[in-house]
Amino acid sequence: MSTLRVRRLGRVLFAEADDLQRALQRSSDDYLVLCEHPAVYTLGTTADPAHVLVPPAGVGADLAYTDRGGDVTFHGPGQLVAYPIITLPEWRDGRADAVAHVRMLEDVLIEVCADLGVTAHTVEGLTGVWVGDEKIAAIGVKVSGRRTRHGVALNVDPDLTMFDHIVPCGIRDRGVTSLARVLGATPDPVVVEDALVARLARRLGLRVEEQAVTPPARAVAATVVGAGPAPAAEVAPSATSGRLLARLSAAGVEIPPSDPTFRRPEWMRVKADLGENFRSTKRLMRSLDLVTVCEEAGCPNIYECWADRTATFMILGERCTRACGFCLVDTRHPLAPDADEPARVADAVATLGLEHAVITSVARDDLPDGGAEHFARTIRAVRDRMPRTSIEVLIPDCKGDAEALRVILDAVPDVVNHNLETVARLQRAVRPNAGYARSLTLLARTHAAGLVAKSGLIAGLGETTDEMRAAITDLRNVGVEILTVGQYLQPSPQHAPVARWWTPDEFAELRAFAEGLGFAHVECGPLVRSSYHAKRAVDAAADPADAAPAASAG
Repeated sequence: MSTLRVRRLGRVLFAEADDLQRALQRSSDDYLVLCEHPAVYTLGTTADPAHVLVPPAGVGADLAYTDRGGDVTFHGPGQLVAYPIITLPEWRDGRADAVAHVRMLEDVLIEVCADLGVTAHTVEGLTGVWVGDEKIAAIGVKVSGRRTRHGVALNVDPDLTMFDHIVPCGIRDRGVTSLARVLGATPDPVVVEDALVARLARRLGLRVEEQAVTPPARAVAATVVGAGPAPAAEVAPSATSGRLLARLSAAGVEIPPSDPTFRRPEWMRVKADLGENFRSTKRLMRSLDLVTVCEEAGCPNIYECWADRTATFMILGERCTRACGFCLVDTRHPLAPDADEPARVADAVATLGLEHAVITSVARDDLPDGGAEHFARTIRAVRDRMPRTSIEVLIPDCKGDAEALRVILDAVPDVVNHNLETVARLQRAVRPNAGYARSLTLLARTHAAGLVAKSGLIAGLGETTDEMRAAITDLRNVGVEILTVGQYLQPSPQHAPVARWWTPDEFAELRAFAEGLGFAHVECGPLVRSSYHAKRAVDAAADPADAAPAASAG
């Protein structure tokens, strides 16, 4: 039986969900994306702009034009939006029957309403699902190459007054209702989602593989372990931030008890090499007043990389505006960007004679563009000074701003790296100011722009093997070509404890799984970090046939 990959993504900007759908539509896997949007009015291909009765900004909503069918509708908090991205059976001449797909979605929604105690129906000549004379669910789809996009919006308990500012679906003589209004109480959103997943999967004849950013309440107390008992964490969990521990607990992570006699597994031990190449690289960084993520993030590979005269330059200062639960970088108030920094990075690249330069930064949510223009200036400075050096940027999420990302992409780095970091369930626990959907969308936009997309995951925060496989599959399906996976190390007692230690054999199994999905290059091992063997990876992406096989660090 084939798989329906269900992704419960929480609240997602409409534009991000739209671009994420486009990427998943280009894959061959079947997905059901469940989410909720901030307030937005969307117009389909047959929409009359006059059906938007007031300026959307005046009522706190955005406006978006889409390529789905239909007129104007509203999406907002309290509404379940479901995007089935599936391959339809061939109808004739290699095409799919889009009308039959819409009728199927209507039937599924009627069944879901019945499961919740609401009698719903269709109306001849009108798309959607109704209760009496009021619409309770809207449908709009786009089918291309037998692959679907867009889907349904079921009103669970949205602000129905937002529909007063439009002519919903272009229909003037009928109203809009919700499950909460019909039932007299708001149903549990998770129960509604469950019903939709079950009904659609049954109709499609697909088995469900599910990942959720916000786990159902029944999963909160689940114990997350690997195969057999995990070794104890290095640091007593009581030292960790209380809020971080609470988020981890809510996500179902059980931290092993503290063991004062514990030592890291043998495969996690690093031999320090303080030879001349290491010392000369360090002197160069100090002489040019440059910051490296090698030092700021406590990378275990610093001795190997600096001895090889390679480093990852960190621009925009050493103070981050976010406080991820796994990261050592300073979180004090950041300083203003240094206008001379791009030139100094270019000087360092030239002095080291680098064939491949990696440039990253802290998150700078305090800047209007998140630091995008500073990235672009640094890329151009290195390119001007060292035109044959390939350039990789490891970037924050640009706060979801597509225009800010475009500034970086227009500078044409050879590789755009953005780390997904962890599985869907743990996103809000360890990176509460980021998002699973946002990171996937950034990578999808990078791939759509024709650039090489790269991403990485951390193992040992409390994820399961199946969740890691699901995240790796999602990365590949949005167009990521280079993947890194490594073991998490707790950088301080205030950070998330190590939930378990993945063994070299487990990393080897993950690497084989990822390679089977068609990544151009995979680095997967206990000591792997984002920039490990970065030059080898970019060569593989440029010409997979000539690339050396992937190697596991550690």
